[in-house]
Amino acid sequence: MAVADVIRLLGVNPVYQNRVVHIEISEPELPRFGTLDVPDTLTTYLTQHRIRLYSHQCDAINRIRAGKNVIITTPTASGKTLAFNLPVFERLEGDSEARALYLYPTKALSNDQLATLEQMAQFTGIPARPAIYDGDTPQSKRAAVRENSRIIISNPHELHQVLSWHGKWRPFFLHLKYIVIDEAHRYRGVFGSHIALLIRRLVRLCHFYGSAPQFILSTATLANPLEFAGKLTGLPFELVDEDGSPHGRKQFVLYNPFYDGIGERSTYEETKDLLVSCVKDNLQTLCFTGSRKMAELVTLWAREDARRSSARLAESISAYRAGYLPEERRVIERQLKEGKLKGVVSTNALELGIDIGSLDAVIIAGYPGTIMSTRQQAGRAGRKGGESLAILVAMANPLDQYFMHHPGHFFSRSHEHAIIDTANPYIVSGHLLCAAAELPLSEDKDREYFGESFSKLLSELASSDLIRKTSRGWVYSGRGRATDAVRLDGIPGPAFRILCHGRLLETMDRAQAFREAHKGAIMLHQGETYLVNEMDLETHTVRVTETDVDYYTQPLKEVDLSIIETLKTCMIQGARCAFGEVEVTEQYTGYKIKRKDTIIGMEPLNLPPITFRTKAFWFITAPDTGQRIIHSNLDLAGGLHGAEHAIIALMPLHVMCDRWDIGGLSSPAFGENCEPTVFVYDGYEGGIGLSEKAYEILPDVFSSAHELVRDCGCEEGCPSCIYSPKCGNDNQPLDKEAAELILKELCSRTENSECPVVSAESGQAL
Repeated sequence: MAVADVIRLLGVNPVYQNRVVHIEISEPELPRFGTLDVPDTLTTYLTQHRIRLYSHQCDAINRIRAGKNVIITTPTASGKTLAFNLPVFERLEGDSEARALYLYPTKALSNDQLATLEQMAQFTGIPARPAIYDGDTPQSKRAAVRENSRIIISNPHELHQVLSWHGKWRPFFLHLKYIVIDEAHRYRGVFGSHIALLIRRLVRLCHFYGSAPQFILSTATLANPLEFAGKLTGLPFELVDEDGSPHGRKQFVLYNPFYDGIGERSTYEETKDLLVSCVKDNLQTLCFTGSRKMAELVTLWAREDARRSSARLAESISAYRAGYLPEERRVIERQLKEGKLKGVVSTNALELGIDIGSLDAVIIAGYPGTIMSTRQQAGRAGRKGGESLAILVAMANPLDQYFMHHPGHFFSRSHEHAIIDTANPYIVSGHLLCAAAELPLSEDKDREYFGESFSKLLSELASSDLIRKTSRGWVYSGRGRATDAVRLDGIPGPAFRILCHGRLLETMDRAQAFREAHKGAIMLHQGETYLVNEMDLETHTVRVTETDVDYYTQPLKEVDLSIIETLKTCMIQGARCAFGEVEVTEQYTGYKIKRKDTIIGMEPLNLPPITFRTKAFWFITAPDTGQRIIHSNLDLAGGLHGAEHAIIALMPLHVMCDRWDIGGLSSPAFGENCEPTVFVYDGYEGGIGLSEKAYEILPDVFSSAHELVRDCGCEEGCPSCIYSPKCGNDNQPLDKEAAELILKELCSRTENSECPVVSAESGQAL
């Protein structure tokens, strides 16, 4: 068997063997089938396609039939799509007026699902008339789709634009029975919080037209699926998570190029070698990289290596990324299915449920950021139940190295919490404007959609002349379309446009633009490199040109923070921990020009400070901890700073986020009492629930941060433990020994205990 040959090669080849730190073997599982009464038309469809329903598919269909909102969280390739397509088609057959709305995060997935639905409709004769309605749908066809299609496939961005024209959608909304949201885990953080409010606007309009559609969510496995589904839609859900699909034997390899703390070759060079080895052993292999540029480079390198053995082998390796034309992507997908391609190097574009058939191996270049994504990507191999291989090739960063040193944690830990915050006033306000433009807002009826701050926010919007009260309710009175003022991927505020030769590359909020697109910055966009030539603060325009340089830039930032309100407190032995509202001021003062780790230049920046209110958790170390550090001739400030970096580095281990979503501040003498304090705050105005969720599980956060620092083989700190690429103080000061001591104190005092949450007002345990 080819998988066994590759495993043997990893064990005996001196280039590989030291880098293999762990191999986890999961044994095959037989399918568990269910029983279900299905209408004759659909029974014939299943029989002709040799489909026998798994137990979880039957469970989901029965719950949907019973009128329940359902979230399905079984693994990749377990048949989630069929679990919602069958009951939808059954309803369409039994109710000639019934309609369904399918929402997908990408156009590729929409097209993939359209083909499936068209085939199903054609075979069964059920008049579903599925169609895509998105930004690419010609104006000449839109009315026909709205009026005739009984299944409309769209995406949140298009939905955001069309809700204000809901009168044109009256027949569809009137008879809407199901809203299917596939790959729902993509809707988290700021984006997910926007989508949650968008869905509430949709539900509000459905209620206005007299319908109350069921929701069906399909998602990767989450730590909090029912909480997540409830926050995303505002409705109660039932969970289907017992997987009945078969699984073949899988060997999962943790591979660390930096096992010796040095790493002679980059993660991507090692990835290329592994890809070529798999392809030579006739394993059809999918390789995931972090960017478009690296997908192209790894493909180029792999082809060059493979060509030494066979020109045909080299031609069987291809790149796949979002920048390709749809026709090009379809060809690659088809060639993968047919086995003509032996190796494909992709961004996470192929992580989602596009049907590419069965694969033998998956190589993941760098931890994707979440356990969920890792298992999604690894699950692409072995989709027909045969033996498969997955290899995670580590980067040098703290999160990757944490797993390389703690393989047991990697394979045993639960999935992350997906966070949605429907109370962020900046996000809610924008969607209130959109809702007021769609239908007059009623203070009595609409609070259920927009939360406790509804009345307060209405008053604030009215005082800004953005809405006004009429006999019918509150209506939008601002200039321009309300939807144009609400970006689904960011906090409302001035958006900077990034232009290259007059062409719009992307937009950034002010904080991101100051950090990544200041004048002189080397900026990355979809794996390509650009030099920032100009930043115009008045017109919010950034002009860039393509470049190819061997250096990068690193901004320098000063942070000031004040506590506005303490909302929760708890004691972890002698350490006081709290959660609350803070005001943060970030000032970008300059930037360093670096080639690898060498500073080759330094330039000042003259940018205005950014001040915003957000949410944070913080802790004040026990008095004896600080005294012990000082008596040991260690640096208290460096220890607090290192502990801050370690906590932020491992926050994505617990909360589904990126370290760039979080900010931090440490001080050996904070506030009036000059106490040693560490803050971790949400990097978005109003907060988005990240620090709050982390506060709820502080013992786990402290424990993993301590393990990271304790088990790193360096002596004084390194990029694998307490050095941070986003540190505005250029990683000064840092003291690894002091950081380990601080975290050990916090960790040892939290073992086998829960953090009692205390009300800031009463001081009593809740």
